Amino acid sequence: MAIKFNEANQTYQVSFHKRHPITRVPVRAARMGIKTKAEAQRVYDQLVLQVEEKLKRVVVPAWIKLVEDFCRASLERGLNRKTIENYYLCLKAHTFEIWGERTIDTITTQEIRELVLVRLANKSVSHQKSLLKFVRGVLTFAFESGLIKTNPTPQMKFRIGDKIKKVLNEVQVKQLLAKAKELNSEWYPHWALALYTGMRNGELYALTWDKVDLNQRTILVSTSWNNVDGFKETKSGDDRMLEIAPTLVTLLEQLKTQQNDSTFVLPRLDKWDKGEQARDLRMFLSGVGLPQVRFHDLRATWATIMLSKGIEPIKVMKMGGWKDIKTMMIYARKAGVDIVGITNCLNFG
Repeated sequence: MAIKFNEANQTYQVSFHKRHPITRVPVRAARMGIKTKAEAQRVYDQLVLQVEEKLKRVVVPAWIKLVEDFCRASLERGLNRKTIENYYLCLKAHTFEIWGERTIDTITTQEIRELVLVRLANKSVSHQKSLLKFVRGVLTFAFESGLIKTNPTPQMKFRIGDKIKKVLNEVQVKQLLAKAKELNSEWYPHWALALYTGMRNGELYALTWDKVDLNQRTILVSTSWNNVDGFKETKSGDDRMLEIAPTLVTLLEQLKTQQNDSTFVLPRLDKWDKGEQARDLRMFLSGVGLPQVRFHDLRATWATIMLSKGIEPIKVMKMGGWKDIKTMMIYARKAGVDIVGITNCLNFG
């Protein structure tokens, strides 16, 4: 015990220090100017707890530090920067305020469950599921690093509907492209290529002429782009081959002539560079009296139209770059493919 009485000013000074059992680094805490011995004893007890907490943090980090360490480790493992950014921003928004400086071994299963179901009660089920996934990923990293003995993340079931937000039907697609061409919209080739191929926004942005064979009517999709990672592999990590529709060949030939020596198939737009493609599409659709959809929904539009025309789901899945057949069945139900013809046997007349 280090409680000393200072005769000069008639007060007590209290200190406590201890070496970390593994690193051997000393940690010290002290207070001065304490008036009574009883108060000095209480302060001493507090300092002991403070030092023990500091020693603990050397081995068991606070939540914020763990999240940051997890992000750095994920980057070193080759995870996309965009994915890591999504993890960090979501965790920062929903957990830093409540768990920020707490050591990770104090976070309980019940707290995690309440975070998802109570604090995020007004969020979508999909958002709740994503946050739980992010928390589990960070705490799994802590467990595998030997920082905690068990992973407290609970197993939770979510009922996520298989609804697609919105798609355009074939008539509406024709109206969109006709109006875009008539009004000379700078987005016309981008929308057309998205609707004719089902390519993702990042894949369209990264598409170069060396991947397009107009004679064989094929496009090799092997690269994508986002504003964090830049150019990278596709979302699935696999290359895929697309067939170019006959009516799309003419547009691509025109683009090639207009682009001169450009490496990229689609014109570079400032708004596209800034990620404003969804906003501009919604504004245009609203202006011409069509349902508002996101740019990414053009991909779902392509899939549902292909399926409604009788193209086998496995072929649409392969060309669209989906790996999960469950996703394809969502589009199949949206297109009504799974119920076509089932009432032909009915005749009550």
